[in-house]
Amino acid sequence: MDARLRTTANWINLSTPLGLLIAALGRSRLRRGPRGLLLAEGYRLSFPIAGAFTVGSVVITPGDLEVLGVRLPRLLTHEERHATQWAAWLGLPMLPAYLLAMAWSWLRTGDQASANVFEVRAGLADGGYRAAGSGRPVRRRADRSR
Repeated sequence: MDARLRTTANWINLSTPLGLLIAALGRSRLRRGPRGLLLAEGYRLSFPIAGAFTVGSVVITPGDLEVLGVRLPRLLTHEERHATQWAAWLGLPMLPAYLLAMAWSWLRTGDQASANVFEVRAGLADGGYRAAGSGRPVRRRADRSR
């Protein structure tokens, strides 16, 4: 999906305004990112437990994305795919769908991401996740290094 179309869709479907509200509640610093993304760094709330998460076209992270260095392009690619998912799901219906997919993944694998269709389609490795059954342990919820 074209970045301009995705950005417009996420404003119209109210997911980007919701992302900005969440970022503001978490006292994040906001700046423009690539391809229509908004980067909200320094998120201070303890929920959700994630190294980064995307609501609409807003990528929210407790840390500073610049310190991720070489991994930053892959992480932003992963989060950009989530922004596209928000547009494709017409905004707010994405939230309960994602939560159900996360619960399904947890029940199947003991991990919130490895069987979550949204994370799989966004690219598990790009998001810092490992696939279940890969011979290595999957990342657990308490790991905020994503």
